[in-house]
Amino acid sequence: MDQQSSSQSKPASTPASRGPRSSFGGRGRSSGGSSSGGAGGRSGGGGRRGGGGRREEREVREFEQKTLALDRVTRVTAGGKRMTFRAALLIGDKKGRVGFAVEKGLDVQISMDKAYRKAKKHLIRVPLVNGTIPHAVWTKFGSAEVMIKPAPQGTGLKCGGAVRAVFELAGVPNAVSKIFNSKNKINIAKATFEAISKLSLPPPKKEAQQPAVKTKA
Repeated sequence: MDQQSSSQSKPASTPASRGPRSSFGGRGRSSGGSSSGGAGGRSGGGGRRGGGGRREEREVREFEQKTLALDRVTRVTAGGKRMTFRAALLIGDKKGRVGFAVEKGLDVQISMDKAYRKAKKHLIRVPLVNGTIPHAVWTKFGSAEVMIKPAPQGTGLKCGGAVRAVFELAGVPNAVSKIFNSKNKINIAKATFEAISKLSLPPPKKEAQQPAVKTKA
């Protein structure tokens, strides 16, 4: 009994690894580590703010662009399925020049950039006479048939779908069009470009020469 009471009366010894308690009730910490950690955090935050303020200037493009179609294409190969993106892009300066291209890429932005560069290499000019196209043209590409006609001043663009997008980027103020047998935007756009390539300006009118008056001697 004496041994049990003596063992219970002895206080439990604190482990040597524990440090002295601070006046705030917590364990003591080295002042050097806390100050260096705080300074490092502040300096790191300032570096991030400085780096984030730098912005790269985007390239100013010469032509306005409009996405006609953007599709995800899956190709089945021996190694599995390969997914790409197909972009059909129209570009124009609204001063008579317009271009069209279809390109594929692993990313949406890659396909758009490739289509833009290709469209710049295949620009065509739309001839205009008195604010409209010179004459009517009927063309066909695939199953899509497109008819474009001139319109008087003040009519505007009475066109739909891809034909309207092409004329808007080309800067044609007045025109009329009709689409037959297809709703495929790419085929309609290609048929429209074929129709534009067939447009020609009328020959200049020659001034009538007055006959020479013979005088009697």
